[in-house]
Amino acid sequence: MLDNHGDTMKPYVILIGSASGIGKSTIASQLSTKLGIKYLIETDFIREVVRGIIGSDYAPALHKSSYDAYTVLRDQYQFDTEEKLIDAGFEEHASFVVPAIEKVIQRSVKDKDSIIIEGVHLIPGLINIEQFKDLAEVYFFILTTDEEVHKQRFIQRAMTIKRGGAQLDYFKENRMINDHLVNMAKMMDIPVIDNSDKDKTTATILQYINEVSRVIYLKHSLDDIDLEHKIITQLGGRITDISYYLEDSDEPLTRQIRNYDDEKYVNEFFDKLDNSNDEKETLETLYRLSDNIHSHTLYAPDENTLEEIIDKLRENGLIYDNITT
Repeated sequence: MLDNHGDTMKPYVILIGSASGIGKSTIASQLSTKLGIKYLIETDFIREVVRGIIGSDYAPALHKSSYDAYTVLRDQYQFDTEEKLIDAGFEEHASFVVPAIEKVIQRSVKDKDSIIIEGVHLIPGLINIEQFKDLAEVYFFILTTDEEVHKQRFIQRAMTIKRGGAQLDYFKENRMINDHLVNMAKMMDIPVIDNSDKDKTTATILQYINEVSRVIYLKHSLDDIDLEHKIITQLGGRITDISYYLEDSDEPLTRQIRNYDDEKYVNEFFDKLDNSNDEKETLETLYRLSDNIHSHTLYAPDENTLEEIIDKLRENGLIYDNITT
């Protein structure tokens, strides 16, 4: 049993979802070893049990694969794009498996056993993880990678399992499933992790599980936002929100920050600042009205790293120590 950082003992429920060929099985296995969690289950096994209970006449989509379940939908004519049709078939297929997945989690939590579940059927928004939040430490991750890496792994997987030859004709559908999972995860504020480097992915997930946090206050102009970001990310930290303290306002203006450690997203943000006058003027106004004072919830892998990040921010004149609460 993990010690949950010295808090009340709760089992861990770690969910790793992705399209086929992204590499979730490898990541789940590495996490199982590093965290000492003995229960590791693939949703494909759970699906096979459900198939034995629910026949193909009643649930034809269940008896297809996630990537070709759309071929047996009765209302195919309702979808105006191929992507929407494939996504609908995928969700129909998964919807029969999700209740059984939740039953497995319920049993694990009841027995206070930590568990890792990995599989394509873990769709953000379709599986209800909120019901377990008071009883377990629940972590949900969606893995992705760029299309070329995905294609190479997809082919390797089909060759390795020696029963995936038919899948090779469905890479396009699997790529659409990848995009659907990523979009749903972003809507549900579930971490999306680039699995280009599997060791780095495992380290990132462990950071989410083990990390500590603190609210920090900073005072700097918009020109120093890039420096702030570099200090935090280079030392392995991340932030999840920013609050501006405006005059004559009882409550700060707060917005959530998504994909803070996503290099593509960050580059797009800074490109907007450089090339969009409206975007820059809006932020400059917020900084000016708040006297350049704002706060973040800062996360780091451990207390020592958290202190190191704060010290580095202070060394560069970014920390504001005169805040009164």
